[in-house]
Amino acid sequence: MTKLPAGQAQAPRRVEGPSADGPAPELIEAGFGWEIADAGVLHHGLNIADFAHVLDLHHREIISDDVARQLLSVIREAYEMEAGAFPYDPHHGEAYNSRERFFAERIGDSAGWLHAGRPRREAARVAFRIVLRRLTAELLKSSASFAGSACAVAERHRETFMADQTYLQQAQPSTFGHYLLGFVPPALRDGERLEAALDAVNRSPGGAGCVNGSHLLADRGYLASLLGFDSVIEHTRDAMWQVDTFIDILSTGVSLLSNQSKLAEDLEIWSSQEFNYVDLAGPYTRSSVLMPQKRNPYALTIIRGGSGMLIGRLSGFLAVVKTPSARSDNLIFAYGELPRALDYAVKISNLSRGVVETLAVNEARLWKTLEDGFSQATDLAEYVMVEGGIDYRSAYKIVGQTVRAASGAGRRGIDIDVDALAQAGREVAGIELSLDPDGLKAALDPRQIVASRSAQGGAAPVIVADMAERYAQAARGLEQRAAERLADFDQIERTLLDRVDQIISS
Repeated sequence: MTKLPAGQAQAPRRVEGPSADGPAPELIEAGFGWEIADAGVLHHGLNIADFAHVLDLHHREIISDDVARQLLSVIREAYEMEAGAFPYDPHHGEAYNSRERFFAERIGDSAGWLHAGRPRREAARVAFRIVLRRLTAELLKSSASFAGSACAVAERHRETFMADQTYLQQAQPSTFGHYLLGFVPPALRDGERLEAALDAVNRSPGGAGCVNGSHLLADRGYLASLLGFDSVIEHTRDAMWQVDTFIDILSTGVSLLSNQSKLAEDLEIWSSQEFNYVDLAGPYTRSSVLMPQKRNPYALTIIRGGSGMLIGRLSGFLAVVKTPSARSDNLIFAYGELPRALDYAVKISNLSRGVVETLAVNEARLWKTLEDGFSQATDLAEYVMVEGGIDYRSAYKIVGQTVRAASGAGRRGIDIDVDALAQAGREVAGIELSLDPDGLKAALDPRQIVASRSAQGGAAPVIVADMAERYAQAARGLEQRAAERLADFDQIERTLLDRVDQIISS
């Protein structure tokens, strides 16, 4: 040993290996308690992961038939227990420590074989993906269902004329069907993103070990096949520690709900007495307990709030995953938070679908608002430009002056006549306009304006009907594929349990 200078204390020797002391009460409360609170979310996935790991060990003849029967029997017992009934105890550390204790109390040292070739973190990673793949498929199905319902309602209202708005101001004549259909493409794109994310999350981290794998489980594909994963995540550190796939899923959920929140905010405004454009079905409202006349569009509040909550979950997740590599804190705070967020996203998306499906549209009110306004102004300016042979900016000024004069006199857009435009032409541009009264009448007719929007994506009823049909077909495809994936996951679990029961009964 190197002799230290006089007066300098010997540095304490670093002690390696597990601590001989129990966890601090503060660590139990703030750390292990947090993980245990989320154990119920992973409970089912952990049981499935444990089944497959034991089958893998048995397949490789690492464990005997008797040990396999013992392990599978006790895991089967845990599988049959509700998560809330399982004795997860933060005093034992994280969730898997409670499971190990539970197994050991029943089968003794045979429980120790469960950790052969696999750390507890790997078990949690496998379980996490099992939980997330189902939730991702359910959210995919919900997003497609919302899109399909919106298509059906939009098609019914392809000729429900209204003044479309920007900044809550009348913009141009359109239809409610065209307006509503605008929320479908983003929902379909989010569905496509969720489908890609489902492919990414349905890959196996099993056999990754802690950082560099395990020589006991050289063929990682067998475990992946048992669990119904499409493939193996190749690089072991990638499998254990990277989180980009989870970010993709959650951010897509945020995108989906943000789109639905935009719709909810519009409908909340439009359902007011001041607008009275739409009315929510009774089951999607909540009455005031004080004011008998009030029926609040409560479902829309939940949709908007749910969207905001999911944004918060995404922000929180992004904040904790920016750790150095190979740190557990990037996931232990996600095991419960992320599945809960996705589960709630499914509920919100289903709620949005229900609101849309049952929405009452006040067609008469929409038409009267359109008829009383000046949303034809853009088309009128283009008509003046073409028929008057002047540039668009001059036509814009002439129509603007005409609208100001008409609105000040209490007249409507459809009441504008050739004399009013001629007068504005002289005042604004110093020109004489000679316009055809019949042509002007057609240019001011909201129905004809909408019918003229026959370019791709336009508001013409025939275009809306075509888009609604094609979008609905795409939505049905997404929904069907999601349902098939969910059915696959169910079958994978049944097949796994059959293999488990065969060994138990042998």
